Amino acid sequence: MEKSKQNNCINQLSAAMLKLLESKGYSVGTLSNYRRILARVKVFMDQRNFTGFTESIGEDFMVDFTSKSQTSIPHHRQVKMILQRLSCFKNGIDYMLIQKTNENRYPQQFTEVLESYIAACSEVGNKENTLSSKRRHCRDFLNHLADAGCDDVYSISTACACRAILLMSNKDSYAVIRSFLRHLYEIGILSRDISIIVPKYRRPIPLPTTYTDDEINRMESSINRSTNTGMRNYAIILLASRLGIRSGDIATLKFSNIDFTNNSINITQNKTGQSLSLPLLPEIREAIQSYIHNARPDVKSEHLFIQAKAPYEKISTSIIRHALTESFHAAGINILNKKHGPHTLRSSMASSMINSSVPYEVVRKALGHADPKAIKHYAKIDIENLRFYSIDTPPPTGMFAMFLQGRV
Repeated sequence: MEKSKQNNCINQLSAAMLKLLESKGYSVGTLSNYRRILARVKVFMDQRNFTGFTESIGEDFMVDFTSKSQTSIPHHRQVKMILQRLSCFKNGIDYMLIQKTNENRYPQQFTEVLESYIAACSEVGNKENTLSSKRRHCRDFLNHLADAGCDDVYSISTACACRAILLMSNKDSYAVIRSFLRHLYEIGILSRDISIIVPKYRRPIPLPTTYTDDEINRMESSINRSTNTGMRNYAIILLASRLGIRSGDIATLKFSNIDFTNNSINITQNKTGQSLSLPLLPEIREAIQSYIHNARPDVKSEHLFIQAKAPYEKISTSIIRHALTESFHAAGINILNKKHGPHTLRSSMASSMINSSVPYEVVRKALGHADPKAIKHYAKIDIENLRFYSIDTPPPTGMFAMFLQGRV
């Protein structure tokens, strides 16, 4: 009798989860894979008289499954994903493709000062992405502080701070840590401003990676627009290559952002919070309408671009990166040792405009930059105008001249 209850427990849990996935539009093949793995989980539980599925049972199953089955890495990941989804479903938690890890943890005695710092940053206008980044840098620093022997916010000393800073592998953290320590001094936690001990680090700004107009055209032409995914990807890539829209803004683009009457695209940029209005070019309009009428899944969503497979949610930026990489390969364009993400299309558009003698201010506005100085690093790729400022190489003298003459 007890064993029957156990079977019902895992059977009912599996059946309810499969029903949910079916309602989300998962394919018959995918659901069959789920049923096959869940049936093995039930057998595993029956053999060990487990009374109900838990996350730890899922971990034990994975150990047993891995030891008995010679499976590929993708299949191993799929089984692990199904178990994670089952655990989330049992606990009433929405499943996330990317699971949270313990890296978000830090000594709880520092919680109050960390939240105080984040609140102060929010008050001065930091955006959510910036706040998330600062929180991550501070968490790393606080963990290193604890490792250095500092277990109390009031006992942060110069020596402990120095040891923690030396353990920071990401030098981009330095500016955040300096600001954090200064905040602790300003609110009276620290009696001295020890932020001055944090080294100053200026990250070098590399030359923007760009592709020629011919390469961009070849890449666009390589997309197979006879498929639903191809029609979607073509519209996405045109938005990046012809208008320079960031991938994050493309992924969150909504129907309300597209004004087909006035042929314009109007968005609030995720990165800067600034409004941006761009022309709905004829080729982009045609690509978007083709996607909407012929390829977009029939789901109710305010977002324009939707995943091609269940659960038919809005796309992620990783989907855009993957689509672009595939297109570069299909076009036979060499991307070896070159960046080839969506931002390169933005850089390429800026480079093309600058090399066509478009004023920097026009380029800045087209890219949606609020800071007038934001466009200055594109001057490095303005080859034709840089030629006017080149100087002749001075004649060799001294030891160098003797070396060239073979006398040294």
